[in-house]
Amino acid sequence: MTAAELQQATKALAAMFSCFPQSALTDVEMQMRGYLGAVRDAELADLQAAIQRFVRGEVRSGNAQFCPSSAQLCIEVRERRVMRELMARRSLGSSPPQSGGEVARRSRDGEGDALNQAKAG
Repeated sequence: MTAAELQQATKALAAMFSCFPQSALTDVEMQMRGYLGAVRDAELADLQAAIQRFVRGEVRSGNAQFCPSSAQLCIEVRERRVMRELMARRSLGSSPPQSGGEVARRSRDGEGDALNQAKAG
């Protein structure tokens, strides 16, 4: 992330922290450093999407009453990256992979039609 993106990430994390109860013993600065270190290689958009999903209670893997751990956040950030990449591929209209297994090969090679005709006949 760039310096500007790190600032935005810090704001997004601070907003997330304010949405969940925090212990009075929590060292917020150290907590922020830990989270930023965990997500430093992520795209800002993926981090923001993951945070939004946690705040809205849309992530099923965590307890919606508490702030996610840095590991939980990283898992959701990776899932958001995968979804973003899949959507980008879909919007580009790329064709699905050719190695879809035996059924896809039969369908692609026209063998499925002969098999279906043999079963019907």
